[in-house]
Amino acid sequence: MCSIAAGISGGLSALQGLAMRGAAKQKAEDTFQQEVQGTQSAEDNKRNKQLALSEGKQEKKVSARQDKFANRMDTLIATKSLLASGQSGNTTNLLVMDQARQGANYNEKIRQSMESMDRQYLFDIKSTEAEKQGIVNRLRSNTINAYNAIPSTASILLGAVSSSFNTELGRGEKGAFG
Repeated sequence: MCSIAAGISGGLSALQGLAMRGAAKQKAEDTFQQEVQGTQSAEDNKRNKQLALSEGKQEKKVSARQDKFANRMDTLIATKSLLASGQSGNTTNLLVMDQARQGANYNEKIRQSMESMDRQYLFDIKSTEAEKQGIVNRLRSNTINAYNAIPSTASILLGAVSSSFNTELGRGEKGAFG
């Protein structure tokens, strides 16, 4: 037969285990709520960064197009000026061709710059996606760990029985096992 002390010890152990289970469960639920809020915050942050990247890209493209247009105008003005000078010959033709070549080189430089800008934009967008996913993964891991920390009812009962058994053995009485 089990002694009163062993019964009390087992009961206290069970109550303590259930209290710990309740606290762990509450912590897991709180961690889950933090995950939900953190995931939303990460999504908002990603969206804001991508919007800023998009706006910056658009501003740079507009500026590059304006530079290209201004260069085209300068090239045309310089070429027309050379042709309007009334001079003819190889020197004038060379100057006109050189002016056209310089304009074309500048426009190619702008085109390549815009292509590079587009590639960098895609890398930056991927970076924001990866950053958000890293945050979501960390939050999910925290939630999983918190739920895994909740003791099972079986482990609580096993702890209570073990406590009762140890109390009974510690008393040195011959109870149910003697």
